[in-house]
Amino acid sequence: MPLTPRERYEQFQRRRLAPCAVTEPHSGGRAFDEPPDAYRTCFQRDRDRIVHCAAFRRLDFKTQVFVPHEQDHFRTRLTHTIEVAQVGRVLARALALNEDLVEAVALAHDLGHPPFGHAGEEALADLMAGHGGFEHNRQSLRVVDYLEHPYPAFRGLNLTRAVRECIARHETSYDHPAGDEFDDEGLAPLEGQVVDLADQIAYTSADLDDALAAGWLSVDGLGGLALWRRAWEEAQAEYAGARPIHLRIRAAKNVLALMANDAVATTATLIDAHGVKSVDDVRSLGAKLAAFSDGLAPAVRDMQAFLLEHVYRDPRSLEQDEAGRGAVGELFTAYVADASRLPERYRKRVARDGLHRVACDYVAGMTDRFCRAEHARICG
Repeated sequence: MPLTPRERYEQFQRRRLAPCAVTEPHSGGRAFDEPPDAYRTCFQRDRDRIVHCAAFRRLDFKTQVFVPHEQDHFRTRLTHTIEVAQVGRVLARALALNEDLVEAVALAHDLGHPPFGHAGEEALADLMAGHGGFEHNRQSLRVVDYLEHPYPAFRGLNLTRAVRECIARHETSYDHPAGDEFDDEGLAPLEGQVVDLADQIAYTSADLDDALAAGWLSVDGLGGLALWRRAWEEAQAEYAGARPIHLRIRAAKNVLALMANDAVATTATLIDAHGVKSVDDVRSLGAKLAAFSDGLAPAVRDMQAFLLEHVYRDPRSLEQDEAGRGAVGELFTAYVADASRLPERYRKRVARDGLHRVACDYVAGMTDRFCRAEHARICG
């Protein structure tokens, strides 16, 4: 019997990918058995399920840093997610890892983020402190495992275990893994580690770019940062005589390129140095392989600390955070006080999941604009 297009592609992947890459036969399977697709690998299928789910669409109106759609050029949670997927695929291709697994994880990594960015997450964490807590990695896993319900045979998207693990164990300076069922398996596979790094690369360069475009930062004010100086000097050398706005844009892009290139070179070096030949080798190591070099890592940390102090903690940012935190808190409290305010499909879950968890699920899934509208309608 001739091979299907999927089987031919899987054979090609096994010849091309690094020994430590996750291939489809090692995906961990699905909670509910399904026949394989004729054309798509299991990770391509996972990616498509994520892209077509409602939670993914709602990312378009969720805050990244600047309030979405107040101006047309700022990143939203959705465009950030797409940038993480793009960076992640580049890193994976350069390292001969499974691009489809990386893309699926990247597209899902922020599905559990509530409205108003980290301010909304902090509000829900406080409100749920005595009721099971709230953490957006765990919520992302809850979204794909339970809250999305497009199939009549089971709840959730029925993603592969490998994708689910990488979602649950996503980790950056602002994301802390909630591995739960995966805690005893050692480190996450390299594809999950690459998404962690791609997330840092994407938000560091993008938040810098947006803050410069918004006028919150100036080129002169960035002169004390080694990463920016190098990026700016490269832009000046390549585009001598260009207008200042073009130099600024190119320098911001150079920040991304410097981090991405360093990440590929460093990770490849570490793979060779540790003699990694399998996924089990990756899991058994004491530290992540996907990393920045010792030479660049301090410059990246300095850049991130600068953004924290001068962008995320800017009074204008704190003001919008406070407004978002207040809207989330008051709306959540209103639903807990009177469950009849919840949509019927959520009220049906109260007996099974508890009122606080159901209210949390509903609020966490809202876009910024819907949260504002509901807050105005219910709380005046």
